[in-house]
Amino acid sequence: MAHPSSIESLTAAVIGRDTSIFSEDVRSFDGPLREAVSGKRVLVIGGGGTIGSITTELLVELAPRALHVVDLSENYLAELVRTIRNQSNTVDRVDLRTLPIDFGGPIMKRFLFEEDPFDVVLNFAALKHVRSEKDVFSLLQMLDTNVVRQLRFKRWLAERGGVSRYFAVSTDKAANPTSLMGASKRLMEDVLFDTAQDEGIVTTSARFANVAFSNGSLLQAFPVRLESRHPLAAPRDTRRYFVSRQEAGEICMLAALCGDDQKIYFPDLNPETELRLLEDVALRVLEHKGFEAVVFDDPDAARDAVANLSAEGKWPLLLTPLDTSGEKPYEEFLGRGEAECDSSFASLKALRHAKSALRNGAVVDQFETLLTNAADRTTKADIVDVIASAVPNLQHIETGRSLDQRV
Repeated sequence: MAHPSSIESLTAAVIGRDTSIFSEDVRSFDGPLREAVSGKRVLVIGGGGTIGSITTELLVELAPRALHVVDLSENYLAELVRTIRNQSNTVDRVDLRTLPIDFGGPIMKRFLFEEDPFDVVLNFAALKHVRSEKDVFSLLQMLDTNVVRQLRFKRWLAERGGVSRYFAVSTDKAANPTSLMGASKRLMEDVLFDTAQDEGIVTTSARFANVAFSNGSLLQAFPVRLESRHPLAAPRDTRRYFVSRQEAGEICMLAALCGDDQKIYFPDLNPETELRLLEDVALRVLEHKGFEAVVFDDPDAARDAVANLSAEGKWPLLLTPLDTSGEKPYEEFLGRGEAECDSSFASLKALRHAKSALRNGAVVDQFETLLTNAADRTTKADIVDVIASAVPNLQHIETGRSLDQRV
């Protein structure tokens, strides 16, 4: 794994900036940010991953009275605590606790009702990879995590009371989704907002660009592939927005703590200049590492070429067709039928959530039946039909290929 400072310089090379485009908003809203958190009890769900961890690190500096972080990964939580205690001068005044529990399971409910109520809750828990729709079982787990457990958790919070602000992270792939992952996050938005109105909670979300070199991402694999002496690989003609890890935390902090109720925020990025070809990103990484790219379209030839090319200061770049199920050629933040609305921020735009068929609860009931009824053999097509009934903008095409079949 590349050293963090190396990742920071790689990130700057990829996104074309070394300062955050959200820093001015963070400075402008310093007072409201501190007012929202200082002396409060804050709960972060899924706080061990890339976006959750950097947001948690930023929250510590706002001096909450308590900051409790939930994540299923014990290793992520251990690393988060080490990072915070090594870089924060505020943490000793914060009741910092980490808990490796399932946010939608019975132990979570017990925790919520035995602890004092939380003032602010941020939820980053998700299955976020398109590859998670590769089979029925992975797809059902994605729906359970992204939709069913989200609803269950929100109901517990409403029953417990005390929460004044609730934030859950979404994705740009929820806009005009082509993947079932994106559709599941669009349904998560419905759960988030359509179950919030009667609770008196300010509820917000954010649709994200790709976080450069985040855990499990294609970019994170690039330096790992170089160290392992494997070719780099990227899909052809595929464009993505990128933000840095720091920028990701700032987006969440602003939207969660200062955003307006019932709004989804997204970065103000110009598609003409900020939508980057993934093959160009790979070229930038190789150039940053001192290599000239040599393009291949055959995986075996690319693997066999590593030794000879690297000796010449070159490296194989395997370009693959964009033919895996659910992958989108470009990213967007607004879906059909959605429109921008007023945003308090200079660097973030906003849209107001549009209601969907999920509001009547029947779709969630169907999901729960699919999850628990082992007597019936559920096919992927069955699940797609249920999702499509609640996500009219879904444009899913099943190709029979998944990212697990790629190098």
